Amino acid sequence: MAQTLFDKVWNKHVLTGKEGEPQLLYIDLHLIHEVTSPQAFEGLRLQKRQLRRPDLTFATLDHNVPTIDIFNIRDEIANKQITTLQKNAKDFGVHIFDMGSDEQGIVHMVGPETGLTQPGKTIVCGDSHTATHGAFGAIAFGIGTSEVEHVFATQTLWQTKPKNLKIEVSGKLQPGVYAKDIILHLINQYGVDFGTGYALEFTGETIQSLSMEGRMTICNMAIEGGAKYGIIQPDETTFEYIKGRPYAQNFNQSIGEWQKLYSDENAHFDKVITLDVTNLEPQVTWGTNPEMGVNFSSPFPEIQNINDERAYNYMGLKPGQKAEDIDLGYVFLGSCTNARLSDLIEASHIVKGKKVHPKITAIVVPGSRTVKKEAESLGLDKVFKEAGFEWREPGCSMCLGMNPDQVPEGVHCASTSNRNFEGRQGKGARTYLVSPAMAAAAAINGKFVDVRKVVV
Repeated sequence: MAQTLFDKVWNKHVLTGKEGEPQLLYIDLHLIHEVTSPQAFEGLRLQKRQLRRPDLTFATLDHNVPTIDIFNIRDEIANKQITTLQKNAKDFGVHIFDMGSDEQGIVHMVGPETGLTQPGKTIVCGDSHTATHGAFGAIAFGIGTSEVEHVFATQTLWQTKPKNLKIEVSGKLQPGVYAKDIILHLINQYGVDFGTGYALEFTGETIQSLSMEGRMTICNMAIEGGAKYGIIQPDETTFEYIKGRPYAQNFNQSIGEWQKLYSDENAHFDKVITLDVTNLEPQVTWGTNPEMGVNFSSPFPEIQNINDERAYNYMGLKPGQKAEDIDLGYVFLGSCTNARLSDLIEASHIVKGKKVHPKITAIVVPGSRTVKKEAESLGLDKVFKEAGFEWREPGCSMCLGMNPDQVPEGVHCASTSNRNFEGRQGKGARTYLVSPAMAAAAAINGKFVDVRKVVV
């Protein structure tokens, strides 16, 4: 019987349970961080349990870490969460990519960079954007703290299999248009709930032409489309990325199985969406959820409901305005969506030899220590600093208001992150989601500009 890529990986991991009902899945890789793991570890202690598979559990510190002086943690709660994870990792025999270590970084960066993320795996983490790892042909999804404890204790998880939704993307992207624009456009067109109840398989010539970094950006924001899972068929681009990484020593033995991971020709999809990106423009959000976005050249829409009205009031904008009218004050280059080396390289091309606009505070936060070191070896840190950007230590940073990096109240921020909710980047912060190139160009010009005219 023909199967989708998602079906193949799912069915291989079912231990018990009938289709259509909750099924018990075996979990191949459990990634943890400091925010959603403390209560789960405490649950093990109270039950006098050991960790079932410490060798399949890996920890990193990312949400709370400062990005200026990483060892100077002034917030008591943040410090407690960080020191608690360090102690728990030691007590339960978990490998931790610790503060300042060569592998430390955002959890969804560390998995791929170390080679832990591989095709055909089931991967979980107490963080919704775990779908990022689906770019490798893995079933990867975020879980809650009680589920974290369940995986700790059993290395399994009860889940109900979702339906399959194929998103076929065709056409060649214009210079200045990127993977981030594809996923923002899909969410703008179909809403923040179009993926609810589905596993999204991104396919088509455009997806196949993307780098692994671009594919990770797409799967990362499947969550903002309402899905729990995003997945992409592994191919030579995938294999080349994995080969030689520290935890990919099984490469030669595994590649034959990885090459079988694709949706069969006659596989059934419950829903199909097609998108031609030939004429796709750079995208900019204007409101307080990711579906509130427009093409760069389009005016902001008329108010349709109370949610639109509230969003306009919060953002200090009006219908009919355009992205270039936004009075930006901050630019943030970072997050698990767009803080990879290719993102920083693209942005550096735009800022090289130029200066950040006097009214803009601009920061660059590499997503991991690995990215930071690679970028510095290419001299990117000098490019950004000479332009007037702040060059920071790795971490989640200004993506969310859980660390010192926050946008001041009422200030408009061009951000390469994944969410623009009220207060997401700090109390009263106003967030606009864009690609790294759009953010970089905005930093230089003091406002949003059509980056297609900049990169040509």
